[in-house]
Amino acid sequence: MIPTSVANFLLAMQAGRAGEAQIAATLATDAVYVEPFSGTPRRHAGKPAIMAALAGGWATPLPDMTLRVDAVASDGAVILVDWTCLSPALPGGQGQGRNRYVMRGGLIAELETTFKGGPA
Repeated sequence: MIPTSVANFLLAMQAGRAGEAQIAATLATDAVYVEPFSGTPRRHAGKPAIMAALAGGWATPLPDMTLRVDAVASDGAVILVDWTCLSPALPGGQGQGRNRYVMRGGLIAELETTFKGGPA
């Protein structure tokens, strides 16, 4: 089962900038986000830094982007979500990855995104 904060995060990601407030509401104040979208993994610490990193993607959004959840595994506070991002802007129309969430007090304390099979 996907925790409410994780489900809300994934739904809000699809909304782009319109989901900004909802994403912020899912994050712990001192959350950490590690993402590979610049070509090498980058670490963003604290809600303001995470929101600034996400804003970069909202400036040039993928057209017709949807996220499909392919699998979910949970070991207590750690939730793994395998996903497929669908957009005509991606090679082959899709990219796959995994989000690793560490939860604390019902909020996302850590999020690490990795690609499967190379960059999307």
